[in-house]
Amino acid sequence: MEIAYYLVSFLFAFTLVVIYAWRLLNWAWFRPKKLERCLRKQGLKGNSYKLISGDLKESSKSIEDAKSKPLNVSDDDISPRILPYIVETIKKHGKNCFMWVGPKPMILVKDPEVIKDVFIKHAPYHKPNSTPLTKLLVQGVATYEDDKWAKHRKILNPAFHMEKIKHMLPAFHMSFSEMVNQWEEAVSVKGTSCELDIWPYLQRFSSDAISRTAFGSNYEEGRKIFELQKEQAEHVIEVSRTLYIPGWRFMPTKRNRRMKEIEKEVQATIRGIIDKRVKAMKAGEVNTGDLLGILLESNFKEIEQHGNKNFGMTRREVIEECKLFYFGGQETTSVLLVWTMVLLSRHPDWQARAREEVLQIFGDNMPEFDGLNRLKIVTMILNESLRLYPPVGALDRRIATNTKLGELSLPAGVMLSIPIILVHHDKEIWGEDAKEFKLERFSEGVSKATKGRMTFFPFGAGPRICIGLNFAMIEVKMALAMILQRFSFELSPSYTHAPQSRITMQPQCGAPLILHRL
Repeated sequence: MEIAYYLVSFLFAFTLVVIYAWRLLNWAWFRPKKLERCLRKQGLKGNSYKLISGDLKESSKSIEDAKSKPLNVSDDDISPRILPYIVETIKKHGKNCFMWVGPKPMILVKDPEVIKDVFIKHAPYHKPNSTPLTKLLVQGVATYEDDKWAKHRKILNPAFHMEKIKHMLPAFHMSFSEMVNQWEEAVSVKGTSCELDIWPYLQRFSSDAISRTAFGSNYEEGRKIFELQKEQAEHVIEVSRTLYIPGWRFMPTKRNRRMKEIEKEVQATIRGIIDKRVKAMKAGEVNTGDLLGILLESNFKEIEQHGNKNFGMTRREVIEECKLFYFGGQETTSVLLVWTMVLLSRHPDWQARAREEVLQIFGDNMPEFDGLNRLKIVTMILNESLRLYPPVGALDRRIATNTKLGELSLPAGVMLSIPIILVHHDKEIWGEDAKEFKLERFSEGVSKATKGRMTFFPFGAGPRICIGLNFAMIEVKMALAMILQRFSFELSPSYTHAPQSRITMQPQCGAPLILHRL
């Protein structure tokens, strides 16, 4: 009897070992090789699969090499610096190629019709799975799929209606007034002009604008969250460059401990802000003019309408959306502003024309909503800036189910990368001057510039286009108009042209400009 018991136990344990060994081998070798054969049969080329790591080591090395080589100041061909390994892969294997992200093949997609298919028919093309560590930065509507995404998007939509954004203009104005006042003080100390690194200012005051419009507070109250999220982003970038091993998050490494500490602190801080607001709303204090107030009101209505709290967001989900407000909103506007000012510093003729337009519409007065929508030249400038320097260099997707994409039949599990910069800079699409700052492209709007094709998508496209697009564009127009009203600017001799991808596209060496008070 005892022998039989041990025999059964042994067989059970042996079976478990065999099952898990097979799963590991299938994940690490058999499935990747099967996917590789599938892709090669359809004419796609790429490096041979390397056990577990794929192309991760080579990709990380190419990023570090690119960071060590600044560009010429007048060079807007930034793709070798932002997407070095993708550029190298295309040079080596041609347009129809793939690379390896660990044991997963990633196909590079540049054809506008295929890109349109991915964006419009979004159900088969999911966002990449986050690891337990990368999830600590932010989740929210930008990362969810299917029904959960639809529910969150519905609840969030009222916060981003143009009429709601219109009422946020005073908050934008207050934040950027403080910034330009500080710039004026700095210039006054030197006389009529001075050198200033505008990058930290743009980061701080776009953060302040988010604090005011999202939470009805100011930068000092949200500063802790921004600093923690910025640190968390640096950890996530480093973690993303290595293959995640299941269970690694439980290892008591210095980075793991710090990432969890940051997450706990951010969660607690935002929860305190939300609890205070909910308490005030229950007491009859109405404050639904900011994004948090509108979100909570929309969530309450959704729950009341269905009579079931499961139809709304949980408190944890509301916190994640707030984290997304803080991080995504600040990053997008600050990087768009910095590259726009760098480009205008290099093209003083367009800077002068933009200033003339701003002064003609607003004079020295506060920019107002209707006037911002009439800024044709400023809008052209922002579109061309977004074409040359999109906030992110590429968008990735994961095929959730076997599907037909263009002429390819792709199995579930294959990854797709849409290299935004390469499409935005493609000479076959935009002409021989594709990598040059030419505003005339957008003189008749985006639709005319793209000829109706999916060739310009700095904020994504289709049903999942960035929910904060209008919010960001109005905020940036307000800030740029206020800057143009008070200053002219040019690149400082100390400026180093070194765009880098730190989740968003940021200036590695800052953005020192020479400001001249008007």
